[in-house]
Amino acid sequence: MRILFVCSGNICRSPLGAQVLEARLGSVASSYVIESAGTIAQDDMAMDGAAAAQSVRLGGDPSAHRSRYLTESIAAGADLVLTAERSHRADVVRLAPRAAKRAFTIKQFARVLDGLEPSDLADVHSPQALVERVARLRGTVAPPADPADDDVDDPYRRSESTHARVADEIDRALTLIADALRAVA
Repeated sequence: MRILFVCSGNICRSPLGAQVLEARLGSVASSYVIESAGTIAQDDMAMDGAAAAQSVRLGGDPSAHRSRYLTESIAAGADLVLTAERSHRADVVRLAPRAAKRAFTIKQFARVLDGLEPSDLADVHSPQALVERVARLRGTVAPPADPADDDVDDPYRRSESTHARVADEIDRALTLIADALRAVA
């Protein structure tokens, strides 16, 4: 299963998400291909230093990361797309319309998972089936009062405390997502 994280420059949020998810998946991480890309990325840039430090703090490994620009084939090839913001999700869907059912913001996917009953997932036995079920039931979970609550702030060129807050938000969401993916791996 291919999981794609998307943000703007592919040097902060999306590589952080990919690295933290890999860390949270632990021994089943090798069952997944976890990648990232950016809607306005310049190819082959190293991860932002402050974001890389947060990745290390949360158990990730930023050393091999190189940014890449999001293309139609990258978006279309993912089984699950997790974006930093709703605007990134819209960009993914514009590039690859069929990805609409497989694309969520990171926080949206976690929110929907958290809002489901155990019986909603009782017969789900594969990662692909999990994504399909969350997509089908996303409308049954109440949206946030402010739609922006499903977005992750961009910490680029901001304070260390902003980077830490953003990393912790991503980690909280990905801990829920990793638990669900481990359960069906």
